[in-house]
Order: sequence, then C-alpha cells, then structure tokens
Amino acid sequence: MAEITAATVMKLRKMSGQGMMDCKKALGETEGDLDAAMQLLRKKGLATLEKRAGRDTSEGKVLCNVSDDRKTGVMVSLCCETDFVAKGEDFGVAADQLLACGLKAAADEGPEALLNEDVDGKKYSELLTDLVSKTGEKTEIGDYVRLKSSGVIGAYVHFNDKVGAMIDVEADSDATATAVQTVSNEICMHIAAMNPGALDKDSFDPAVIEKERAVAAEQVKDKPANIIDKIVDGKIAKFLKDNCLVDQVFVKDDSKTVGQALIDAAKAAGGEAKIKRFVRIEIA
Repeated sequence: MAEITAATVMKLRKMSGQGMMDCKKALGETEGDLDAAMQLLRKKGLATLEKRAGRDTSEGKVLCNVSDDRKTGVMVSLCCETDFVAKGEDFGVAADQLLACGLKAAADEGPEALLNEDVDGKKYSELLTDLVSKTGEKTEIGDYVRLKSSGVIGAYVHFNDKVGAMIDVEADSDATATAVQTVSNEICMHIAAMNPGALDKDSFDPAVIEKERAVAAEQVKDKPANIIDKIVDGKIAKFLKDNCLVDQVFVKDDSKTVGQALIDAAKAAGGEAKIKRFVRIEIA
C-alpha cells in the first residue's frame, strides 16, 4: 500500500473539493490510489443523489445571459434543497458553469442535454455529482430556455435569484430595438413580479378560460337567466385583462398597460414594436 501523505490528501482535496477527512478516508479505502479515490468520492455523490431522489429542490439560482447585440438570451436554473447551500460559493460556481453550458448548447436542446456539455474536460454531470458529494444535498438542473430575436431580448432576474424572465421583442428597425431596450427589461421585471398567464387573450389556454367560465357561472347561477351570460362574459373579460401580459397594468407606470408602455417607447423613436413571446422561470 502506498503511503498516504499530507500532500496526496491535499491534492485530492483540490481535485474534488471535499473535506480533509473525506479525502483521507477515500485514499485509505483505495490504498492511496488518487484516481480511484476520486472515483470513490464521485460514487458517494451518486449514492447521495439516489438516496435523496425524492427530496424537494425548492432553493437555488436562476441565471441569465444576453448577448452583446441583444439578439440571443439564455436562462437556466440550478436547484438544491436549502438556501444555505444555494448561497454557498461551490453552488455559485456550479450555477455559473451551467449557464456557460447553456450558452454553448444547441437552441433546440432541453435541460437534460446540458449534463453532457464539456466543462474543462469533464461532463457537467460529473461536476454536479462532485457538488452533491460535497454538499450532501440533491442538486439538479431546473429549466433551460434560449430565445433568439430579430429585434431585442429583454431580461431580468430578481427575488433572491429565484425568479427570472425574458422577452422577445419584435421591432421594425435596429434603431427601434435599441430604443426599447430599457422598457423591455422593465417588462421582464413586471413579468417576474406579476406572473402573467399568457401574452394576450389569443394565446391563453382555452381549457383555463373554460374552467374560469364554469367558476363564474357557478357564482351567478341564482341571477336572472337572461343576464347570466352577460355577467359571465364580463368576468371572463376581467380575468383576461388581469392575466394577459399586454393588458396588465404596468408596474413601472400604472397609467399604462404593459403593451402600451412598449408601444410608446417605440413611438418615441419613430418606430413600432411588440412582444412576440415571453418566458418566466421560478424556483419554488
């Protein structure tokens, strides 16, 4: 058996990020074989993942990156069990690495594809396993979204890095796209806070509207039959106004709707713009 020196223990600690005692124990079990000890520590991480598979991951970080030309935006979330781990340096590094993987991945790939992305010669899945071994908590990729725009991407991350939003704004010129950058980011702030159900009434899930209609009808079933439909229609109109992004009262200026705020910003630059789509990620 090879002698387990302090230098060897320190080298394994630097490679794995594990504590001194864990590294010394792993080297002892592998008779001083550094590579085998590293694999043992990774197996420990996998075992922890399996053991804690049913645990909730309601903490973590949402991260976003928008390209310099504001045409591409990427948003990811990395989730764990506790706020203590989420605020740790190791978790922060892993979250940054995940965002870098998202920037490299193909546009049509889902969150699971990021696990195979290369980070300094290792798959991201390996780095995640190492982190789990170190923290003892279930840690997993939450969401991954990439938006590509011909106009401008707006983005915002808020609420202790647990909520983020991006929008794709269509503009009639590059000058207009530049002019609406600020309000686009402010609209993302609005989305993070207000959590709209859809962009507009045409994109709202019909099943959700029908459910609301049934609830409204039940509420007014004792009213005269000839006015029930009118009352229900009014309730649905209010529901859509309250839950469609473009019709919501803008949090930055309650004299305007979100849609009007964007229109006004574009008009001030002599152009036109509209929100094409939005995404919202929340760790809860």
